[in-house]
Amino acid sequence: MQEYGNDRKKRFNFINALSSPPDILQGTIWKTILHLSLPIIIAHLFQTLYNLADAFWLGKVGKTALAAPTITFPIIFVIIAVASGLAVGGTTLLAQYKGAKDDAKVNETATNTFVLIGILSIMLSIIGYIFSPHLLNLLQTPKDAYIETLNYMRIMFVGIPFIFGFFVYRGIMQGYGDTVTPMKVSGFSVVLNIILDPLLIFGWGPFPKLGVVGAGIATVFSQFLSSVIGIVFLVSGKYGIRMNLRRFRFNKNIIKSILKIGSPIALSQTGTAMGFTVLIGIVNTFGTSVVGAFGVGNRIISLLVMPSLGFAQGSSTIVAQNIGANQIDRAERSVWTAVGIISSVIFIFTTLLFFFGGYVVKFFINDPEVIEIGMRMFKIISYSVLFFSIMIVFTGAFQGSGHTVPVFVMQMIRLWGLRIPFVLLLAKKLHYGADGIFWGMFISNIVITIIAFLWFKTGTWKRKVIKTS
Repeated sequence: MQEYGNDRKKRFNFINALSSPPDILQGTIWKTILHLSLPIIIAHLFQTLYNLADAFWLGKVGKTALAAPTITFPIIFVIIAVASGLAVGGTTLLAQYKGAKDDAKVNETATNTFVLIGILSIMLSIIGYIFSPHLLNLLQTPKDAYIETLNYMRIMFVGIPFIFGFFVYRGIMQGYGDTVTPMKVSGFSVVLNIILDPLLIFGWGPFPKLGVVGAGIATVFSQFLSSVIGIVFLVSGKYGIRMNLRRFRFNKNIIKSILKIGSPIALSQTGTAMGFTVLIGIVNTFGTSVVGAFGVGNRIISLLVMPSLGFAQGSSTIVAQNIGANQIDRAERSVWTAVGIISSVIFIFTTLLFFFGGYVVKFFINDPEVIEIGMRMFKIISYSVLFFSIMIVFTGAFQGSGHTVPVFVMQMIRLWGLRIPFVLLLAKKLHYGADGIFWGMFISNIVITIIAFLWFKTGTWKRKVIKTS
């Protein structure tokens, strides 16, 4: 019995240690990176499940029902890019103030970030709701899917403030050094959405049968609860930050800094979304087999770079707090440590893809032509994904330091300056066909990583963006 009690005590202590923020300014760097990054990666996986749940259940209704989230998502993604970009501005400022041990500015930055993005979200929600029919006409939505898609899109626009609310909460907590609590809230939201989807879509039990509208309501309600939970946590001060909305006043310097840091990120993400839209348009001209292989390949690559995104965000927090504390050497060491960890992990998976990519494609689509194209795709681009993953970590350093213009420039060069021109040159002009698309991806990933490395080595990112006494 005593051994059992001791085991329970050890597990309890381990959970407490995992839940409490790590010592970002003094702790072992690799342990701190893992502590911050792993919950972010898990939260990204939760978001993937979110999207899959809607697609799975609506697919059971019919192809017109599945068209609703497919058509709506690119529009919502562009709007989310604005929120997440501005949230980076607030996160960076807050983290640097945390490193400088200025708790008053930490709380003031959190409140200003929340109110600013809250006002913006309400404005975008109203505009999107009103102009939804015009957006669907612009996207040439099929007539048989128009009404269902319109209803779904409008529900999603109503939920924009809740999506933004959770983004702000997650960003604020990440800047403070707590990535575990937002992960738990995200997990709760995903589970709730998965439960509500079939109940509201098919009308199981006492629930009405709402079809596509039910999927939209389930998503928005789940996001509403996660946003409310996040706001309650921030106002309560239970997790270190205490927002005071009753005594709120806009701080012009904080707002200006948020916009200065966050706007390049918002623009880069918007430009990236538009660039991929153009790229998909080019891919579509090569027929369904190439589209199928490219679609599977992109999904696999997205999963592959997910750890890089988590490590970039985790190391970004370490960079921000240590720059705020004038510990520049430790900030730089954290970036190289993150690069080392992620390189080791991604190298293993890219090697597996290089040799066994055809089997991966076959798992999704058992078509000989698609498998052959997919196999060639992975032979060409696999190891370039390793370089791209490293580039993502470098961008995290720029974000953490608050110098985000390089991130915007690099993202625009990668897609608009390199990938799209090389794809057009190789695939169309030089008639390499589908292989030209894949070589364009390879070249853009390699070149932009070299540029990111050289820009990082200049050290321009080492200057803090906050003013301390």
